[in-house]
Amino acid sequence: MKEVVVVSGKGGTGKTSVLASFAALAKNAVMADCDVDAADLHLVLVPEIQRREEFRSGRQAVIRGEACDGCGVCLSHCRFDAVKRDGRAAGGGAFSIDPTACEGCGVCVRFCPTKAIEFPERSCGEWYVSRTRFGPMVHARLGVAAENSGKLVTLVRRKAREIAARDARDLLLVDGPPGIGCPVIASMTGASAVLVVTEPTLSGEHDLERLLVLARQLGVPAAVCVNKWDLNPALAAWIEGRASAQGAAVMGRVRYDHSVTAAQIQAKAVVELGGPSATDIKKLWDAVHGFLGGNNGSGSRKQQRA
Repeated sequence: MKEVVVVSGKGGTGKTSVLASFAALAKNAVMADCDVDAADLHLVLVPEIQRREEFRSGRQAVIRGEACDGCGVCLSHCRFDAVKRDGRAAGGGAFSIDPTACEGCGVCVRFCPTKAIEFPERSCGEWYVSRTRFGPMVHARLGVAAENSGKLVTLVRRKAREIAARDARDLLLVDGPPGIGCPVIASMTGASAVLVVTEPTLSGEHDLERLLVLARQLGVPAAVCVNKWDLNPALAAWIEGRASAQGAAVMGRVRYDHSVTAAQIQAKAVVELGGPSATDIKKLWDAVHGFLGGNNGSGSRKQQRA
């Protein structure tokens, strides 16, 4: 099974639109939305949820009010200002834990003399297995102010791989998070290839170079697509030259096209609606498909020389 991850340096570059079109063009794929902090692939693929599971990670302190004697030891030891005094009486008062501020370090649990603080697993969100018009999809929703998005990304990818193996599907399409942080690393590690979608701007070039460095460090073959290239053709060509110099394969360009917005409004992939950009994405898919077919997962020759 091949696995291609579509990423970008920031949100809004068009990676989800590209990935959704890839899902429409692929014949035997499983989709995974690993942008768990701000998932939006479901807006286009309109999944029908078949399985819903809670995601738990880390722990959170909870004070049992009936067992708390108001000694204040937890307040004096907390370094994250998570312990709040509910009463103002001198030498006493009830305490509670602010769940948003609690880092789950467990110091208050360790030093509470009356053992009034519980330390249960923290509920951080949900993950889903769904059915779409293009095939199975695994996606998730991280809770408000919840952490461990990298761990949730790893879970989503693992479940998607299990479905692909079970159903004999030969391709996993991953909509990755933006940036180069922990969720991106969790999305890219061990993939067959990564496609970086960028824009013809100076910030786009900067973000692209950071992602290409990350791909080399992880040993994942990288390919590049310049979206909205016709807004600045000269800079688009410059970015492609920089990408090639760093060992990445330039897969193609997608022009600026109002039909992309029209497709989003109708909850359709761009290639379903048609238009100039749909033609570009189809050519891009053919190039990526060929790139995957010739890649053995050990890195392209250009990257190995870089």
